[in-house]
Amino acid sequence: MTSTNGGSGDPTQRTGSDIAHSLELLWGEGERPTRGPKPGLTLDRIVTEAVRLADAEGLTAVSMRRLSTELGTGTMSLYRYVPGKGELLDLMLDRVYMPAPDAAPPTGGWREAVEAYARETLVLYREHPWLLQVNQARPVLGPGSVGGLELTLAGIKSMGLTDPELIGVIIMVEGYVTGVARTQVHEVEAVKKTGLTDEAFWEAQQPTLERIMTSGRYPHLAGLSDDAFGPQFDHFEFGLQRLLDGLDVLVARREEETGAAKQA
Repeated sequence: MTSTNGGSGDPTQRTGSDIAHSLELLWGEGERPTRGPKPGLTLDRIVTEAVRLADAEGLTAVSMRRLSTELGTGTMSLYRYVPGKGELLDLMLDRVYMPAPDAAPPTGGWREAVEAYARETLVLYREHPWLLQVNQARPVLGPGSVGGLELTLAGIKSMGLTDPELIGVIIMVEGYVTGVARTQVHEVEAVKKTGLTDEAFWEAQQPTLERIMTSGRYPHLAGLSDDAFGPQFDHFEFGLQRLLDGLDVLVARREEETGAAKQA
């Protein structure tokens, strides 16, 4: 489950306004069409194709008309299953957040659980970069997002924090990962749109940057080592471990407070 409000491309994509209808579709409680649609057309197939199209061409490529073309059916047939793109987006989000059928919390401690959550979330954004285009400040909760949240909570419950603090941990980690993912997605998009690799982009700036750095105006930047901005350094891993170190301090403090309370 995510709460990002913007990102690459159009940051204004919204989910459906008919909350009740989205919930019915997500939880399998809505009425199923009994006549009219092309045989073989199902809600599952529609959502699968919508996700595939968004992954391949971006969220703007997903429309009811385009979907009907890809599925080989009439546009009105789709509306018998889902009322509009907003509700379809609710279904798409829940589909990509759905844990694997055999998913289980990590067998290690809470630190391993947080690491797994962070890395899995980063992979999710890499595989579905259109997620960064969706305003999810008010997510409609389906079995995918609820199931994922349940797994995460099961893995971090041993931290011994209050319930609001546990949710805070999830929000904090997600916010960190979303920022890293947005940068990575933008880097990929920049190469596609300009045709310039990262190496070529910085090489084009090198003469100007060298002249500026030798001017004496920016001594701290000029004094950085040659590998300061090198690709060998894993910034994601560095930030994740420091975040975990900070949580370690909090967990240890809570353990001390609990022990002192028992002895009092």
